[in-house]
Amino acid sequence: MKKNKILVIIQRSNGDVFFSGSLINNLKKYFLDCQIDLLINDDTIQIAKIIPGINKIINFSYKKKDFNRWKQEREIFKKIYRKYNLAINLTASDRSVLYSIIAANKSVSAVEEKNAKSWWKKLFLTHFYTFDTNKHIIVNNLKPLEFFGIKYEKKVSSIPVSRNCLIDVSNKLKNLDVENFLIFHPSSQYNYKIYPQEKRNKLLNLLEKLEIPIIVSGGNSKIDLQIKDTIPKGRNIINLIGETSIEEFIGLSHLSMAYIGMDTLNMHIAASQNKRVFAIFGPTNLKMWSPWSNISMSSTNGDSHIHEYENITIFQADFPCVPCGKAGCNDRHDESLCLNHIDPELVYRKVRNFINDQQI
Repeated sequence: MKKNKILVIIQRSNGDVFFSGSLINNLKKYFLDCQIDLLINDDTIQIAKIIPGINKIINFSYKKKDFNRWKQEREIFKKIYRKYNLAINLTASDRSVLYSIIAANKSVSAVEEKNAKSWWKKLFLTHFYTFDTNKHIIVNNLKPLEFFGIKYEKKVSSIPVSRNCLIDVSNKLKNLDVENFLIFHPSSQYNYKIYPQEKRNKLLNLLEKLEIPIIVSGGNSKIDLQIKDTIPKGRNIINLIGETSIEEFIGLSHLSMAYIGMDTLNMHIAASQNKRVFAIFGPTNLKMWSPWSNISMSSTNGDSHIHEYENITIFQADFPCVPCGKAGCNDRHDESLCLNHIDPELVYRKVRNFINDQQI
């Protein structure tokens, strides 16, 4: 096939950008000599940079939008207008759909189910599909491949770790006198997904009894650094929040025994590596955002407050309103009260059983 220039648009969170990697990987296999660019929000740039197979990244900034909206829109318009053979948009927002329409003669996009919102999009798009919140994000993201007859497996592509990164991470672990270890990831991109401090610290203190090093991971965001100062001290607790890049986390996860922590990008990275995952969820819709098991190529559809399948265990509060899918109880990215009702003892027992089975 002749060389194709493809624009993939994904204007949402870190997890959405990570899951676009499977679509990109399949496009690269089918269009052997293609060039793929990404159009993303600028707060997801770090994960976008390490997705394999990307030629160029185009950023949209909400800060610039608030300051001088039309200047930024003009700049993006100039960068993408009719520059591509194909544009694939993985979100149904008006802006991202418009970008896909103007970027290429052939455009594919997710659209809303309600025709009142999506009718004009359907008129201008070459192909469209309904973004189904009852199906996992990976299933939604791979849907565009069907319009081109591309066969695919429902697998999440893991991000490869460079040899140099693995050497650096291995040396760091050696200096810490750490061999077998667990990852504990207490933070998230949003406050409403974070386990309360009292519960978090109780869980960490319980996990320390396992006599296995626990590496507490996190980035340099305001949320991460606030949590860093609240992590309890302990002989087996190694607080590396703010001390590793996202690529180094991928290396740590690759070498770890298991992931314990919040519903966030790092959880999905660990699951993509087929690691044992113990995930603490707040109000998030599990049908769409539970960790995907590449072993069974499935997620969870269960209604229990504990979900177990293949290498995944999920803890979610046994509340009638869970999962509500809101950004916190007030839907404004504040506290999720349901997280207060997940027992640290329950999480600890599940991890302990896993460790005992390893015969370390």
